[in-house]
Amino acid sequence: MESRKKIYEGKAKILYSGPTSETAIQYFKDDITAGNGEQHAIIEGKGTLNNHISEFFMVGLSGAGVPNHFKKRINNREQLTVKCKVFPIEVIVRNVASGSICRRLGIEEKATFSQPIVEYYLKNDDLNDPLVNENHIVEFGWASSATLNKINSLALRANSFLLGVTNAADLRLVDFKTEYGVNVGASDSEVMMVDEISPDTCRFWDIHTDEKLDKDVFREGLGSVLAAYQEVASRLAVVS
Repeated sequence: MESRKKIYEGKAKILYSGPTSETAIQYFKDDITAGNGEQHAIIEGKGTLNNHISEFFMVGLSGAGVPNHFKKRINNREQLTVKCKVFPIEVIVRNVASGSICRRLGIEEKATFSQPIVEYYLKNDDLNDPLVNENHIVEFGWASSATLNKINSLALRANSFLLGVTNAADLRLVDFKTEYGVNVGASDSEVMMVDEISPDTCRFWDIHTDEKLDKDVFREGLGSVLAAYQEVASRLAVVS
């Protein structure tokens, strides 16, 4: 790993240059953070679980018509991915009220929305990832209107797929965060999903009891984070 060129290091992953100019290697760390890094811990084994869970979802999303950067899992910690130029936007699709939308709008947690709500946030830690709208994104050149329409379509298509998979596993998909980019090596600059789909980026609740099985276990001090993530993997029949 020492000989690789590090492209980027985030809170939970490291991105290295891949074997070709059009690929990258995504490494899953055991770090877990919340509150823009104010909470931090090392959960041994979390990175391995997220790698396998994200592989499971990304493969399924490809089959459901949601292009993404995943190519293959290399080992327990790493994935080979398409190298992308990533838009500085985080996209959250909400099916049930939880987290920041409850604090911002005074909505009671567990309220179910009649249709998915799509929100956009500027990916900027210094500004605490502020909520933005379509006009902001286009005006400031973070993405074009056509690209944003494509992103919105992919996010909703992903939501439909993920709802089906999680419901079958007795999991309630409360919300999930995704990021998007364009393939730097493709002439058509295809928009695709990047990052990961895991309990770090999704809220999963037990469909019967509403027990939280995601990063909120860490945020709210609800018990064993690793046990929660292992439960998600077990219900999805993901082997790590």
